[in-house]
Amino acid sequence: MDKKYCAYICTGCGIGDALDIDELSGVVSGEMSMECKTHPYLCGKEGRALIEGDIAGGINTVVVGACSPRVMTSEFNFGEDKITVRANLREQVVWAEVKPAEGEEPHAEAAELLQETAADYMRMACSRAKKTALPEAYKLEAINKTIMVMGGGVSGLTAAKEAAAAGYDVLLIEKEAQIGGKARGWRKSFPTKAPWTDLEENPVDALIAEITANAKITVKTGTEVARIGGAPGDFRVSLKAAGAKTEWDAPAKVTVDEQELIDKGQKEDPNQGLQKYTAVDPGAVKVGAVVLATGWKPADVSQFEHLGYGKIANVVTNAEFEKLAKEGKVPANVAFVQSPGGKDNDKDFPYCNSVTSMVALKQAQYVCQDNAEGKAYILYQHMRTPGSMELFYKAAQLNDGIFMTKGSVVEVGEAGGKVTVAVEDTLLGENLNLEVDMVVLAAGMEPTTLHENTINLAYRQGPAFNDLSLFDGYADSHFICFPYETRRTGVYSCGGVRKAETMEEAVDDATGAALKAIQCLESTDRGVSVHPRSGDATYPEFFMQRCTQCKRCTEECPFGALDDDEKGTPLPNPTRCRRCGTCMGACPERIIGFKDYNIDLIGSMIKSIEVPEDDEDRLRIVVFVCENDAYPALDMAGMKRHGINHMIRFIPVRCLGSVNMAWIRDALSAGMDGAMLLGCTYGDDYQCHFVKGSEIANKRMENIGDTLSTLGLEPERCAAEQVAITDYDKIPQILNDFVESIVEMGPNPFKGF
Repeated sequence: MDKKYCAYICTGCGIGDALDIDELSGVVSGEMSMECKTHPYLCGKEGRALIEGDIAGGINTVVVGACSPRVMTSEFNFGEDKITVRANLREQVVWAEVKPAEGEEPHAEAAELLQETAADYMRMACSRAKKTALPEAYKLEAINKTIMVMGGGVSGLTAAKEAAAAGYDVLLIEKEAQIGGKARGWRKSFPTKAPWTDLEENPVDALIAEITANAKITVKTGTEVARIGGAPGDFRVSLKAAGAKTEWDAPAKVTVDEQELIDKGQKEDPNQGLQKYTAVDPGAVKVGAVVLATGWKPADVSQFEHLGYGKIANVVTNAEFEKLAKEGKVPANVAFVQSPGGKDNDKDFPYCNSVTSMVALKQAQYVCQDNAEGKAYILYQHMRTPGSMELFYKAAQLNDGIFMTKGSVVEVGEAGGKVTVAVEDTLLGENLNLEVDMVVLAAGMEPTTLHENTINLAYRQGPAFNDLSLFDGYADSHFICFPYETRRTGVYSCGGVRKAETMEEAVDDATGAALKAIQCLESTDRGVSVHPRSGDATYPEFFMQRCTQCKRCTEECPFGALDDDEKGTPLPNPTRCRRCGTCMGACPERIIGFKDYNIDLIGSMIKSIEVPEDDEDRLRIVVFVCENDAYPALDMAGMKRHGINHMIRFIPVRCLGSVNMAWIRDALSAGMDGAMLLGCTYGDDYQCHFVKGSEIANKRMENIGDTLSTLGLEPERCAAEQVAITDYDKIPQILNDFVESIVEMGPNPFKGF
């Protein structure tokens, strides 16, 4: 692209009142050698007409110095064949000016300091424009738009139905002999409409009929997925008969002592019979996206020995009781135990939530419906019935046959052919000793991904999803911001494998997952990113001639976008990529970059910042800011007129994981006085849109201390801080504290070299 540049500075929103626009324009036209024009209202009709007129005259690279790039996106979009770079002069310069405290005199050089800040942001924007290239979308030679749904329960059936209704071919895989899942064994369903009091007929049979009659849905029962290779738009799937072992099954770990017993024939070899799968379909099945709906399993309740499960015949789980109820075998007196109880224990059973509370209310109604004198006792620590289901709970309260109380079940036993239940600390203020025909334990809903590998990916980073422990085994990438999305692009989860849900919730969930799979296919077909940078046409490009095969990019990618070729060289899968740039930040050889975001581009922006010498009032601190949480929080801090120290310069980055430590070293070597990473919270309650970006960046920053020491610089000149998007009131103090620590250390001794 033969670039022709022009910069535009808006004087509206207080920018023209706070800055010397002529001087600022001079910086652009003089230092940056770029024509510069001003307008009082660039986002308005006349301002846009000014820019469009210049574009008609040949301008194809536009620099806009105005408001934040997070706003007025359509007003400053001049087409995919044009480059537009924004300089944030409003929220992060003039609106972030530090105002004197009440009774204090304004800083004598306040206007000059503000002008310097604005000039640096215009320099950085112009530098970025010069280094940015137009993206070239990555197009597959042939895209497959079939959606594979794994699991034939309510969630899987619904996802298949909705995808087919949208015009897509669906391959439905179910390991059991029949589709329908656990719902086939349910007697009734929760109410889904007003008055929210009456149980409804189980809709699963009607759903099964719809699926089997749909010509766009191919159903394979008694079948499992043996292996999934490839990438969105071009997944290659091998199938096997359900239960058959495969060559991909991970061998069981055997200790030295165990192996010795195996060799002597005194212990069975757990890996005996590990062999290649028996393929249902010859070759590989081609699909474009995957919906994971493999469901849940009842959680183990045998660990609570005082409740008698496994020892007392008439102590059953809620799932087992539902089967009895459908068969018409409901006893007359039943106690529903919602919490394990015991001494000093008010916790629920593992993997319980509102669903298990509502199941108890539903099953208590069975007792009363099937027995004229039936009595149901619901013993709980926490009763949860969200939304309109509160009316369902109140209806149960009015049922004379249903008794509910908060209490701790301390022992379940047997006596005279009855099951006894001892309950303490009840709402009644007295202990209870019940004799019932059966005790039902509220076993939670464990996702299938907790104990087994259901997805079987042929990825370098392993066949399963990484770090599921963060989600208690649930297959999700980010519950808050990106529901349905897993750690593997093109694979979307729904139903019990994502969270414990009612049937109605599972239907909504499955519809969302199907739509995500469709979005993935259509975005892949256009050659752009699916999420979270939806529509991004860039993708990482590798200069393989300089690759040292260190494997850092493949190991640090949070999404498994990189495999290895037969020589051990990174093998990119662009349609798996989420464009976070973590691979770019990981590469010590700096050979990975994007058309509009790379090591040289950000490095040039850093170099364009003017670093004054021998002036302790004009130290320079560069802060790399995550565009997802920290940058919006900074904008909101500006909108609230929270002052930001004049020594700081912000550089937005896609993710802190993309920050290459070369930027930090180069900035400090060039005389910058400090550097900070400002990004999302990581750990168990992580907020990072790219899952591990902040965590990876923090580890890199911990390691850079040794490098700084060899340069004779204090490691404390670098810092990493985590903020949420709602921390706009806290950010100024975080930044100011860091600035004060840098001021105490004094100027960088490399200034002037």
